[in-house]
Amino acid sequence: MAENQQSPTEKYTAYSYRKKMGHGVSPLFFFTLFLLSSSHLAAGRFPAPIDLHNLTSISFDEGYTQIFGGGNLMLLRQGKAVRISLDERTGAGFASNDLFLHGFFSASVKLPSDYAAGVVVAFYMSNGDVFEKNHDELDFEFLGNIRGRDWRVQTNVYGNGSTGFGREERYGLWFDPTEDFHNYSILWSRNRIIFYIDQRPIREVVRTESMGGDFPSKPMSLYATIWDGSGWATAGGRYKVNYKYAPYAAEFADLVLHGCAVDPIDRLSSCLRHESEVYELVTIAPEQRLALRGLRKRHMTYSYCYDGKRYRTPPPECPAYVHESEEFEGAGSRSGYRRRHGKHRRQQAAMTTESEE
Repeated sequence: MAENQQSPTEKYTAYSYRKKMGHGVSPLFFFTLFLLSSSHLAAGRFPAPIDLHNLTSISFDEGYTQIFGGGNLMLLRQGKAVRISLDERTGAGFASNDLFLHGFFSASVKLPSDYAAGVVVAFYMSNGDVFEKNHDELDFEFLGNIRGRDWRVQTNVYGNGSTGFGREERYGLWFDPTEDFHNYSILWSRNRIIFYIDQRPIREVVRTESMGGDFPSKPMSLYATIWDGSGWATAGGRYKVNYKYAPYAAEFADLVLHGCAVDPIDRLSSCLRHESEVYELVTIAPEQRLALRGLRKRHMTYSYCYDGKRYRTPPPECPAYVHESEEFEGAGSRSGYRRRHGKHRRQQAAMTTESEE
């Protein structure tokens, strides 16, 4: 396989054993965690709460290691930001020094501009280097665009090697991700996963008994990569990477590693049980949930929950959102799922979103 067609999961093992805490989430998130910590401290369950308001983002060297790409990875802003690029020779990527078992992980990302068909930029968690046959994974995958078309982002959830049972969802972004940085975050606890864009939840996966080992439960590293996904990323592979426009560059800043680090040798967590519960207690507030449903209605273009060709009945963890099931026709493919109402409605929805903000 050519180097510029590498899978985003590289063979990489984290050897350091350091507990990291990061920065980059909204004040509301900090305030919620602080209140939860304080209440449990009074009950004798938590140690002294961390002053989340004064956390600062970490530099690349404090938390990450380059895993491939040579000179296609460049540090910026005194190491507080990193640029990775794809050209004819190779893509590039980096990974956290530590494995983590639960936490909050975030970065601000600016995507390649102009024609970027076939280019995949990924920000994700995985343990495929440690558990090759039964790995876990949580993904943000940005699927390259054709000039004039909106960028799409895909979220994935895999547990215990369940890649044959896809849990993909795709969204048309309601902003231009190439003009400025936007924040993408993953909250992962024992029983809940929440994906955020600009501190707004876009997807929640709640662990159910029926999911069993399909819910990610083993320590993972955090990765960021850019690579050639010509075979599938844009219109099912119809549009390939055109290296006439190379190099394609993505920038990452505001790097956050706020979780329970795990020793890669004995796989023991540096967090006590009651310390990791701070993530378990983070949920979506009622007003956030209402906004989440509206965002999904306007911008979600594919969900495995409504793909009748793949699953005759929705998997049991799928949310019971009646309006979503009515919006989708119940058929489609991973490469080109389309809403019944078409592009005009999505453009109107984007204008509505902008006016609300």
